[in-house]
Amino acid sequence: MRLFLVPAFCLALALPATAQEAPIQGTIQGQITAFLADDLTGAFTFASPNIKTIFGSSDNFGLMVQKAYPMVYRPSAVQMGDLREVAGALWQRVYVTDAEGRGHALDYQMIETDEGWKINAVQLLPGNDLGA
Repeated sequence: MRLFLVPAFCLALALPATAQEAPIQGTIQGQITAFLADDLTGAFTFASPNIKTIFGSSDNFGLMVQKAYPMVYRPSAVQMGDLREVAGALWQRVYVTDAEGRGHALDYQMIETDEGWKINAVQLLPGNDLGA
């Protein structure tokens, strides 16, 4: 009987992250949708308070994303990967295909605020051009 308790216990530990997956992925997709519509003000609403403080305005933020993360600003495809906890922070893996058909893997650090889930950091992972 103990063999069944271990998998059930492991499943119970995974439930909180799994329950957060949909709203976290919705936040990321919402920001990407705003970028695709050239709605920088809307895209900025998905940023964490820390990111908002760093960039100060939606225009500054949008310019940074256009230059540093063009694959996020104008993706041709987006696929969500795993949600993971690393050192107490939640990271959502996202696979993006850019306008030229190159694949990129990114990690989004997510934080929960009074206004819901917000994007606190994005890391472009090494070994990009994953070949869509």
